Amino acid sequence: MGIKIRKELREWVVLLTVGGFIYFMGWHTVIIGKIQQAVLYSGLITPSELTEEKFASYNFTLESMDGEKVLFSEFLGKTVFVNFWATWCPPCIAEMPDIHDLYEEKGDEVLFVMISLDENKGKARAFIEKRGFEFPVYFLASGLPSTYQVHSIPTTYLIDKEGTIRVENSGMAKYNTNDFKKLLEEIR
Repeated sequence: MGIKIRKELREWVVLLTVGGFIYFMGWHTVIIGKIQQAVLYSGLITPSELTEEKFASYNFTLESMDGEKVLFSEFLGKTVFVNFWATWCPPCIAEMPDIHDLYEEKGDEVLFVMISLDENKGKARAFIEKRGFEFPVYFLASGLPSTYQVHSIPTTYLIDKEGTIRVENSGMAKYNTNDFKKLLEEIR
C-alpha cells in the first residue's frame, strides 16, 4: 500500500471516528443547530407573508407543560404565533433563540404557542428549562386539523385576530427582524 493511500485511509478513519463519537454522544443535533443558527444570524432566511387567503382552524386541544388541557379555540380573536418544533430537530434548535428574543419583545402583544412534537415530554421540558426559554410550550392533546398538517419541522404560522393565516413557513427562519415586527404591528 502506498504512502498516499495510507495517509488518506488514516484521514478517513479519524474523520469517521470523530463523526461517530459526536453522533453517539448526541452532540450532532446541537452542533448542526449551532451551524444553522449562524446562517439565521445572517438574516438571509426570513418568512414571507402569504399571498392567498387561508383561514386558521381552532378545533384542537393542547396540553401545557404543567399538564393542563388548553383548547386552541381560547386563542380565537388574538394574534397568535404558532411554531411546531422538536428537540431532535437542528433547524428548530437554531431558530429558537431568535424566537425567544421576539417573544421577550412582543410577548405582551402577540400570543406565542410553541408546540413540541417530541414523544418524550420530559425531554422537551428539560430542553426548555436548560436553555432558559420562557415562552409557553405545549404538546398536542388531540389530532391536528388539516390546516396544520405539518410535513416538516420547524413549521410556523402567524394568525391574525380575524383567524387569517398571514404567514406559513416550513423550515427555519429569522423572525426577530424589523419586517416581521412591522407585520406584527400591522395585524395586532
